Amino acid sequence: MAENLYIASGSKSAQYEALIPQIKGLLEGETDAIANLANTVAALWQQFGWFWIGFYLVKEDQLVLGPFQGPIACTRIRMGKGVCGTAWEKAETIIVPDVEAFPGHIACSSLSKSEIVVPVIRNGKVIGVLDVDADEYNQFDETDKEFLEQIVELIPAL
Repeated sequence: MAENLYIASGSKSAQYEALIPQIKGLLEGETDAIANLANTVAALWQQFGWFWIGFYLVKEDQLVLGPFQGPIACTRIRMGKGVCGTAWEKAETIIVPDVEAFPGHIACSSLSKSEIVVPVIRNGKVIGVLDVDADEYNQFDETDKEFLEQIVELIPAL
């Protein structure tokens, strides 16, 4: 396991490409789900400095807050509610350039301006979501979608 994270510069793709092997190293051999989620979030937060990043885990009929970096957050989200609940319901990544324009957006923080939510799918079932918020508009694109989907695939079963 690495003790220090190498913070890459350059294009967004180059930053992800440098980060993914480091996340693999953090996860390798670790069986505790919370530790793996926490280190994944911390690595992404250190590399990109997003406003908020974290996991919500499916527990019965709700998403429940898991490991995160950033200010306090909404604790529970129902299926189909907000960006996270919609990504869970649809089982697909959702990119939101302006959260105020998203119907039913849940404002955990008024400072959040754009968002991407990536479902964590195992055995055809959504078991959680990775939620990333930025305090600027239009911060997420297809590059983020591609690489964040790769990163959530690295996480062992929860």
